[in-house]
Amino acid sequence: MHSATKYIGGHSDVVAGLVVVGTPELAEQMHFIQNSAGGVLGPQDSWLLIRGIKTLALRMEQTEKNAQRIARFLVNHPKVEKVYYPGLPDHPGHDIAKKQASGFGGMISFDVGSGERVDQILARTRFFYTGRESWSR
Repeated sequence: MHSATKYIGGHSDVVAGLVVVGTPELAEQMHFIQNSAGGVLGPQDSWLLIRGIKTLALRMEQTEKNAQRIARFLVNHPKVEKVYYPGLPDHPGHDIAKKQASGFGGMISFDVGSGERVDQILARTRFFYTGRESWSR
């Protein structure tokens, strides 16, 4: 299962997901569920995903570059205890990810040691978007 909302869509204007199966039998079962339950996208949402797929490779390339920089920053930050990113050589899944994929993606998590410190970080975190006004948590 994969969320197509963010990475494949890329524009935050469609909500979708996908399922990939490995056998014809399972594919037939999934087709039955889709056909009977109506779990398929409409034409507009399908078009939005096709539009997003056209820029997916470029967006993922940049996402990974950014993730690598952020992961290195976090590894060297004195208040970060552990960074979980498969692009780091010491990550337990690094070798598997290297064999199975052409990159390491953009998902990073990290441990700052305590819930109190998490609250402090989130209280000072600012979010932004390219609209007219910025907002924070």
